[in-house]
Amino acid sequence: MRLIHKTFFLAAAVAVLFPHVFPETVFSQEIPVKPDAGRPEKLTVFLSGPEAAAYASEIPFAAVAAGPGSARVVVDIVRSGDAQGEIIVLEFSGREDFAGRTDKLVYRPRPGETAETTRKETARLLQLGLLRFASHTPAAGRLDVLFEDAVKPTAVDDPWNFWVFSLSANGFLNGQKSSRFQSWFGALAANRVTPEWKIRASIDFSRDKNSYDYEGYLYENVSTSKNASGLVVRSLNDHWSLGLSVTAGSSTFNNYDFRLAVRPAVEFDLFPYSEATKKQLCLLYYAGPEFVRYREETIFDKRKETLWKQTLSIALGLKRPWGSMSAVLTGSHYFHDLGKNRLRFDADVSWRIVSGLSLTFDFGGARIRDLLALPKGGASLEEILLRRRQLATGYDYYLSAGLSFTFGSVNSNLVNPRFGDSGGTSISISF
Repeated sequence: MRLIHKTFFLAAAVAVLFPHVFPETVFSQEIPVKPDAGRPEKLTVFLSGPEAAAYASEIPFAAVAAGPGSARVVVDIVRSGDAQGEIIVLEFSGREDFAGRTDKLVYRPRPGETAETTRKETARLLQLGLLRFASHTPAAGRLDVLFEDAVKPTAVDDPWNFWVFSLSANGFLNGQKSSRFQSWFGALAANRVTPEWKIRASIDFSRDKNSYDYEGYLYENVSTSKNASGLVVRSLNDHWSLGLSVTAGSSTFNNYDFRLAVRPAVEFDLFPYSEATKKQLCLLYYAGPEFVRYREETIFDKRKETLWKQTLSIALGLKRPWGSMSAVLTGSHYFHDLGKNRLRFDADVSWRIVSGLSLTFDFGGARIRDLLALPKGGASLEEILLRRRQLATGYDYYLSAGLSFTFGSVNSNLVNPRFGDSGGTSISISF
């Protein structure tokens, strides 16, 4: 009698918590409390996502499977963002006898919230989302639900006012008797993200030097790059955003002594930004002036000029049970000569062939007609071999493909983080 009472209490509590995901017919069914033939007592769950392993120990009423093929429920845990700020999305998809049952829960961390608080709240949502499935397993007889009184939220006192700063520097040295190479890089970035605004600013510097001694002749080549950039984005609603991008810098590779580009922009997402972890179809348009001073006279007899340019990008992103894909098509041209243009396409596809076996492709290319900064004097043989100068071309392309296969125990819970996530057997092939 006590078991029946506890089971009824669980079903009633779950119904209150999730009235939008349970049809009435579900609650009219009796929850089994005896193991079905061939069914494990606990709900088998596969957690997907970069941070999924951190939550495996938070669901003791479920058994975490090593792959989706052996799970009755698949949960995708994705950290993303929308027009209002950072979000964590949990998508639940039923398999086998739960096929067709889906749910989606979203957690939005508060400004200034600690990483541990975010983890605990995400784990709580994971538990709530799995209750509707676990209530139909033999383990339901040992589940209970507690309800906490609401606590009035308090304002966050952030001494940094939501600013995040990062500083990086690195160096690399390599040499032997007749050759030496050194590379230096440094960068500083400042970011501020709120539901209404996104502000990013950064500066960086790099310097590479090659030295060669050959038959008494010393050859040295130095390549430098200096850049500064800023981006301000204002969220208008769940589909529209306005922004302003400013970039400045110099580059010996691209023949820029100084270049400044100011580009107002507007973006439209056909789907709400809140669905960005599942699907996106964005149109981004920006246009503005570029002020350029060249290091050497160009093939068009220019030492400096002001150019006006516009760019339109169409980006598609999808995440489905079979895998994921993204594709971006970008077109641009200069207003003074429409023949000075560029069309570029980039895409990547990850296809889950069968459980444990995935195939990935990355490919792209461009039709290039806008190399206005090519130096009139051309490039020396050394600069060509060392790739120290931009060379004339009408196109570029790339292609990458990979195959990975993971197999082993389907009962690994992946709850021990010591010495990283290695374990089991995995084969990866790239070509």
